Amino acid sequence: MEMIQGDLITVETLAEDFRRLGVHEGMTLIMHSSFKSLGEWIAGGPVAVILALEEVLGEEGTLVMPTHSSDLSDPSGWSRPPVPEAWWASIREKMPAYDPDMTLLRGMGIIPDTFRKQKGVKRSSHPIHSFAAWGKHRDWIIDGHELDFGLGEHSPLARIYDLNGSVLLLGVENLNNTSLHLAECRASFPGKQEIVSGAPMMVDGNRQWVEFKELDWESEDFVALAEQFQQDTGRIALGQVAAARAKLIPQREIVDYAVRWMERNRT
Repeated sequence: MEMIQGDLITVETLAEDFRRLGVHEGMTLIMHSSFKSLGEWIAGGPVAVILALEEVLGEEGTLVMPTHSSDLSDPSGWSRPPVPEAWWASIREKMPAYDPDMTLLRGMGIIPDTFRKQKGVKRSSHPIHSFAAWGKHRDWIIDGHELDFGLGEHSPLARIYDLNGSVLLLGVENLNNTSLHLAECRASFPGKQEIVSGAPMMVDGNRQWVEFKELDWESEDFVALAEQFQQDTGRIALGQVAAARAKLIPQREIVDYAVRWMERNRT
């Protein structure tokens, strides 16, 4: 018989770990996560993680997760894998339209994919940069997510900023900290570029290929930026949730810092 290493992870033990990190009742929290980082023996799997967070946040709290679907984007920008240019027009014409209930996530992990299906969770209408939310401020965060600059001023990220929310990185690093793209929208730096993106959507009951403005997003410097933020402020709380390294970050503070950092360091 194979020996089991470590303790059993449950909703209760996860909730204790989240509280120890600094998550508390009434928070507005956006989480980026890696389920595998938590360990092998979790009673309830990703459902246990979600329920533990919701228990800690309580009725006054709000939980948000990214539910992005980048494979609904324009095929001309696909690189992993690329597709023949001869297919681009057909893909734009035939790809099924974005559906908040049906469209799959890409690269977000099993926890947000489970979360988006939970009763009481709402997913935003952006075909590429959608977010899902549960709790007190769900509707205010999710409604009004505009197409242009989908990680900018009219996105759930900006509403979390307005609510003085926090970022939870669970088993992932700041490379995954989507809130830093809000800073990218706000910062002025020479290499900042607008592009035109597109996706299939339902418009007045009809499927259409819809184009919208976007930034040429860049995240390669996010880790260096966050390391400098921690050196200068010490405001990233470090801890462990089950077997995962976890970080809890005040979103408004790191976004404001990132605007200044990008304006100094990006060319």
